[in-house]
Amino acid sequence: MIVGAGFAGLYAVHKLREQGLSAVCFEAAPEVGGTWYFNRYPGARCDVESVDYCYSFSDELQQEWNWSEKYATQAEILRYMNWVADRLDLRRDIEFDTRVRSAVLDEETLRWTVITDTGAVVDARFCLMATGPLSAAMTPRFDGLDTFAGDTYHTAHWPHDGVDFRGRRVAVIGTGSSGIQSIPIIAEQASQLYVFQRTPNYSVPAGNRPLTDEDRADIKANYDERRRLSWRSGGGSPHIAHPKLTMEATPEERRDAFEKRWQLGGVLFSKTFADQMIDRTANEQAREFYEAKVRALIDDPEVADLLIPNDHPIGTKRICTDTNYFATFNRPNVELISVRRTPIVSVDQNGINTAADHYDVDAIVLATGFDAMTGALSKIDIVGRGGRTLHEHWQNGPRTYLGLGVDGFPNLFIVSGPGAPAVLANMVLHAEAHVNWIADSIRYLEEHGCAAIEATPQAVDEWNAECARRAEATLFTEANSWYLGANVPGKPRVFMLFIGGFGVYLDICKEVAESGYKGFALMEK
Repeated sequence: MIVGAGFAGLYAVHKLREQGLSAVCFEAAPEVGGTWYFNRYPGARCDVESVDYCYSFSDELQQEWNWSEKYATQAEILRYMNWVADRLDLRRDIEFDTRVRSAVLDEETLRWTVITDTGAVVDARFCLMATGPLSAAMTPRFDGLDTFAGDTYHTAHWPHDGVDFRGRRVAVIGTGSSGIQSIPIIAEQASQLYVFQRTPNYSVPAGNRPLTDEDRADIKANYDERRRLSWRSGGGSPHIAHPKLTMEATPEERRDAFEKRWQLGGVLFSKTFADQMIDRTANEQAREFYEAKVRALIDDPEVADLLIPNDHPIGTKRICTDTNYFATFNRPNVELISVRRTPIVSVDQNGINTAADHYDVDAIVLATGFDAMTGALSKIDIVGRGGRTLHEHWQNGPRTYLGLGVDGFPNLFIVSGPGAPAVLANMVLHAEAHVNWIADSIRYLEEHGCAAIEATPQAVDEWNAECARRAEATLFTEANSWYLGANVPGKPRVFMLFIGGFGVYLDICKEVAESGYKGFALMEK
């Protein structure tokens, strides 16, 4: 039983079917795509290059599909996923418009009873949770939001036929990735745009451009090497860090390296030098270069002061990827409001009240992000050994082994969840790696006459400690980021990711499997 028909779920259907297993996938949406089905807000794009943010398991798929841009739009990514689903005939094993309500373990048979909101009851030996780390949208509880007479939209649940903001007064609340991507486009339409910012974010222009036939031919001719570098990299992309550490490089070499990453665009700016996220002096060099670049894009120095972060090292929150974001604040119809200085107090019929003023608006856009990593799983009543729920098991923060298994929950696998690199890596390659590992473990169980595989409490404790140790050795824990759940009221503050790099993580997973699944208990039939 597979939950979710995004990149991970689609590949799981294909891989497990190919292995001779029967599988059913439940998807809450009416079509494939996962988060790319729902997130249709203006300007939605991936921040990983299109030619890398796609499946690598089939060279036929790589060679046949043609990406149109360096960074694909949501619409193009969704077209690609539908094309793959058709090409591999995946829909026959997917139940759409179906949300999994619960999964309950039978401790005697070590099988799972799965119940959906359509009333279906499924008996499954294995449960594979491909629910996605960024799929549970956060809606703030502003006093009076339900009394607003205008239109309210959430970037994660955007109307499929789009929204026309021409001639309207619009408020965008939130300047994370979805806000940063949508604000420039909304500003082009709206008569007045108010941007309510709590926390400024680092964002690097995408430098997006169309891909030419020559670009595509060159990429396809060299895909093997591009993928090899990606699998061995820190983040699942083929771009490697500068050979010198930051302060070993000359000032000219540093500027040149930062400039090349700036031109590359987006999130990889944080990986210009290998020590950038562990050494404060190195990080400050990157921040100073960044600040000079951004200030040159903004006319008003006071607005620039508000838009440039000063409360966390650069890269400790995911760097956003934008198109004309900072220049948008030069427009006469755009006003930036810092809700740190003047918090939002309430919403009324006509608009938004802050501690200092009232803003009349016709529409409110909530670009307020996600309950990351654990939010989607917490919506399912997952009950393991002794009637203990996963929610109870994780009440002090998520506990996994390798981000794949949980003690007390045999034959339950998580894809790209807490304890894995997850959002710190290319999510498509990450999904492939996890699904391959899961498929291999199932084959191993069959070959050795075992009924189930379950992470041991000791292995989970040691892995959690290892993830925490690695995180504490970096600058990441200095930011109140969604990596730690800091954006969710009441959520335990735990750094939820493995931060040692994608290639290193894959080596660890391979070693565990080759040792006969060290750290997992294997139960006989």
